Amino acid sequence: MRWSAHFFRVSATSVDGVKNVPLADVDHVDRAVLPIGTDYPPGHVLDWHEHRRAQFLYGATGVMVVDTAEGTWTVPPERAVLIPPATRHRVRMLGVSTRSLYIEPHAVPWWPATCTVVDVPPLLRELLLAAVEFKVDYSLSGREGGIAALLPHEIAERAPLPFHVGIPASADLAKLCREYLAAPDADATNATWAARTAMSERAFTRRFRAETGDSPAVWRGRARLLAAVPLLRTGSVSEVGGRIGYASPAAFTAAFTRAFGMPPSRFSASRQGGGRR
Repeated sequence: MRWSAHFFRVSATSVDGVKNVPLADVDHVDRAVLPIGTDYPPGHVLDWHEHRRAQFLYGATGVMVVDTAEGTWTVPPERAVLIPPATRHRVRMLGVSTRSLYIEPHAVPWWPATCTVVDVPPLLRELLLAAVEFKVDYSLSGREGGIAALLPHEIAERAPLPFHVGIPASADLAKLCREYLAAPDADATNATWAARTAMSERAFTRRFRAETGDSPAVWRGRARLLAAVPLLRTGSVSEVGGRIGYASPAAFTAAFTRAFGMPPSRFSASRQGGGRR
């Protein structure tokens, strides 16, 4: 799919703010920071595309999964992902309403070279919500200019969150990994993966570690935990833990907390229904 023809192709619903409008229609505007808010239908996929500006993609609701050739980033509710300029990527939207900033690369020379998931504290969230109400040619002075100027500084203060796995560069290993991410199998082993690539288990493990930095078993464990994040939108900790192969909720909670620094209950259906702030 050609992104220039379809990216953000949703009819405009706001007169004053920049909401549900195609980036291509406003990319030329002389503003270093372009805020755009977009509502997506459930399960919507923004197919492979890229844009010349850096993107700060915040999910005000739902879960996003961002794929690039180098890895997969799962963005939990009320978090964001920094996407470098000219990075080819795909985004799967699971009940998502986004608030994006498209930023001229020269305005953020410190922007990370790879996608990065970050937390969004209350101040940054409120600035984003205010910014998407601006007209596209918002004033560079006064309140609007002040908010637009402050946003990159607030983003620069964010620390990375570990919601990602790397994808091997070689096509056969990348295929294994992407298939596993689509349908994690707790019973998969290094031996079964090695057989699929016609390699010995030792050679396969050595090659996989060289391309990802992790052993296949560690990689699969992390991928299963990432798969739990969107499942927690609708399922309990107990249900999700069992679904991805954990023997008990306690074991699932311990592994999830060890991997991501926070318990799965932070993302559970009951917590989201309670309006996490």
